[in-house]
Formats: sequence, structure tokens, C-alpha cells
Amino acid sequence: MAITLTSLADLAPHGFDDIIDVRAPLEFAEDHLPGAISLPVLDDEERARVGTIYKQVSPFSARKIGAALVAKNASIHLQGPLADRPGGWRPLVYCWRGGQRSGSFATILSQIGWRVETLAGGYKAWRGLVVREVYDTPVRAPVVVLDGNTGSAKTEVLNLLPGLGVQVIDLEGLARHRGSLFGAIGEQPSQKAFEGSLALALAALDPSRPVVVEAESSKIGNCRLPPEIWKAMVAAPRVAIAAPRVARAEYLARAYADLTADADRLAATVSMLKPLHPAEVIEDWLGLAAAGEFAALADGLMERHYDPRYGKHRARMAVPLAEVGVDDLRPEALPAIAEAVAEAVRRLV
Repeated sequence: MAITLTSLADLAPHGFDDIIDVRAPLEFAEDHLPGAISLPVLDDEERARVGTIYKQVSPFSARKIGAALVAKNASIHLQGPLADRPGGWRPLVYCWRGGQRSGSFATILSQIGWRVETLAGGYKAWRGLVVREVYDTPVRAPVVVLDGNTGSAKTEVLNLLPGLGVQVIDLEGLARHRGSLFGAIGEQPSQKAFEGSLALALAALDPSRPVVVEAESSKIGNCRLPPEIWKAMVAAPRVAIAAPRVARAEYLARAYADLTADADRLAATVSMLKPLHPAEVIEDWLGLAAAGEFAALADGLMERHYDPRYGKHRARMAVPLAEVGVDDLRPEALPAIAEAVAEAVRRLV
């Protein structure tokens, strides 16, 4: 039996025990349904081989060879990842368009006695719902942007706001990137995967309450913000955390400890700024990095690089601005800052 989804919220209520993506590993790696596990019925090489036979020999030959490969791989999955599934197990199986790959695997599972269902339209249908959400649907809730110069602890404050009853979307968390040259957090998701996570967050918003997002450029690392949320952010009122540069430098030295612990990576990142600053400035920054003077390095980067660019960016946003002035960005000070931001958000919207 195939289920049809008409919105992103339709999937969770079905309560499937597992969501199984039977597409090839490269397809899965680019994007997949939330929570899906990868059990390919054709691996990347097998998929390419069957496709070539389909085009160059005949569809019949391709289907025959494909069926043999699906049966082989299904056997591996049944004796491996699925060996412990009980009799009442209820999975959802999908492929690219809800066609032969998912249908073949679902038939095998149903013959065992499991209550298997497939997804009508497959991943392509899911992707259509994601595109509709992030490209065609205005953001449901009033947007407020949490602003402030680099090192203002915006991300940490943002993630304290839900505990104060404020809904948020952590764009940097979804993009796995802190939004600057120094901001990579492991491997970023693909654009499609980023949009999928963002679409789920947008679809879950309560339209009667404001949603707070952190000030960003239109790209976070390699992930582009879709147009609807970007338009909402450009027009949104802003709450800015205003902290002295010395406090922000100390905060950055703590927050970027993962980067400063890797001397080669830190030096390579600083060197990427060579086209933008005089050679003597770069050498000074590299010297501070090598000496472990990370707060001084952060202070110099903000003075010469980040603060001037942030000021130009903010000047283009002609929207109401509330300011939360702070002197201390140590961890114990952040809850009070979050409370002040939450109050400012309530006053703005």
C-alpha cells in the first residue's frame, strides 16, 4: 500500500518503526527523508550498470539483471540490519519516484508478513513538499532577527530562548556552520539536505508567535538561504546584543577553542584573508596565532575585518532596532542576556 503526503507534517503521525531509503548511497548522501536509514537495493555501481543496459541493450534485460541484484541485496539486508525486526514491525520504504526499487523491496518484506508501506511519488514527492515550503510559502510567523557584532554570543543566546517560551530557528545549526570564514563545524549538509531541515522547522512554526533567527548573510558557509526566509529576514525588526570588543574577543577565544586547538588549521584560515588585508597585518595575526594569543587575535580580526563589514551589512537593513547592552559574555551571564532579548522580542512584535 502506498501513502500520499500532502504536507511535511503528514509523515510523523503515521508512526512508522523505520523509514527505509532503498536508493543508491550517493542519492541518500545528498538528501533523504528525516530519520531514514539507507538500505540500497542497488549500489551506485549497480545502478549505473542497470541504467546503461536499459539504454544500450533493452529494458527487458535491464529489469532481469536489476531484479537479480535487488534480490541479492535484499537478502543481505534481511540477514544483516533487518535480522532482529519483530513480526509486528511496520516500515515505510521509498525510492526516487516510488517505483520499481521500493516496490520490489516492499513486496519481499510484505511476503515475510511485515506491514510495509511505500511512499507515493517517492523522494521526488517529498522534495516537492520541501520546495513548496522554502521557495513558495511566506514564513508563517513574524520574524525577528537577533543581531550584534561578531562575538556577541548570538548563537548561544538564541538557543536559550526556547526555554523562555520564544520559538527560534537555528540556521547555523541546520547549516552546521558558524557563518564566518572560521566557522566550519564538520561537514556541511548538501543544499537539498539543508533545505529539507529548514522546511521542517518552518512548517512547525506557530504563526501566532514570533520566531527569532540569527543575523546572517544570504549564505551560511556553502548553504544558501532560500528566498522566502531571506526576504523575511531583510524586512524583520532586529534585536542587537551590544557588547564591548574586549568581551567579544574573550568570548570568541572560548567559543572557537576547537579551531585554536589546531594550529595548522588556524594559520591556514587566517592566511585565506591575504587578498583582503596588507601583508603586515596578516603576519601580525599569524604571529598572534602562533603565540597562542587568541583573544588578541580575535580582537584584531574584529577591529580590521569583521566589525567594519558587519556595520556595512547592517546599514542596508532599514528596520526597527532594539538594543540589549551587556558588559559580560561569560557563560554565567548568558541566561540574563537571553531574558533581556526575549523581553525585547515581545516588545517589538
